[in-house]
Amino acid sequence: MPQPLIRFAASSMLAVFVFASFNFATITGTEKAWQLLNTAIAGDTDDRSTAVSVLALIPNDAQAFHLATEALDDLKPSVRIAACNALAALNNKAAIPDLQKALTDQEMPVVIACAHALNALKDDSAYDVYYAILTGEVKEGKGLLAKQLDTLKDPKQLAQIGFNEGIGFVPFAGAGWDAFRYIHKTDPSPVRAAAASVLATDPDPKSGQALIDATRDKNWLVRLAALEALNRRADPDLRVDVEPAMFDTKKKVRLAAAAVVIHLGELKKPHSPKRTSKPKTPTTSPHHPE
Repeated sequence: MPQPLIRFAASSMLAVFVFASFNFATITGTEKAWQLLNTAIAGDTDDRSTAVSVLALIPNDAQAFHLATEALDDLKPSVRIAACNALAALNNKAAIPDLQKALTDQEMPVVIACAHALNALKDDSAYDVYYAILTGEVKEGKGLLAKQLDTLKDPKQLAQIGFNEGIGFVPFAGAGWDAFRYIHKTDPSPVRAAAASVLATDPDPKSGQALIDATRDKNWLVRLAALEALNRRADPDLRVDVEPAMFDTKKKVRLAAAAVVIHLGELKKPHSPKRTSKPKTPTTSPHHPE
């Protein structure tokens, strides 16, 4: 190779190396981070699930929100569940319409994860799911869950949902239940207990009745959860319905019921506003004895 050509090739290679080094140097930490996440989101199921899950750590970011929303349509249920959990954490109410559509998902774990997200975003659509989990029935006019009803009525399938997902997407209230000792593959009680807890804030009277019925459930964990939920509903009219639970066979339930009865008994019913009317002219003397 002639000497001038060698010098040209060498200089060209040096230029390429310098240019590549310059480009690499211009990639900031943020750009590199997004590069990693986008690559994972385009990867296999595990990578996608992990990448979508960590989007929950990027609040107030339009790109993170967009990617999490798009993941609701992923082919794999685990990725769709991760999307629901991420959207719950991102706390952006703009996700509500997409999450409501996701309630028609064919996979029940996705539906429950979606309900958790809607509940976190203060959307009442979530209550229909938790009502169905607790009772095994679907509210009238709520056809979205009809096809999943067989799963909800099957204790083993419902327990498997809770076991596989670690019921991490179902919010528990009251750590005193010792609930996690009772989680195993054949026991749906922790999932149903969590559902009862969520229904505490559902204004629908049907949910209130479902909680009253749950105070007589065969599992004490569900009975205790129902009592705590009724306590949080703070309706003094429910005190009479709670009193029978003070004779429960389980001491924890009896004591909880007693506390709920006391609390509800102390609540005052809201006074109806008094009508304002013109004072009537007295027909008797002010000093006339009555």
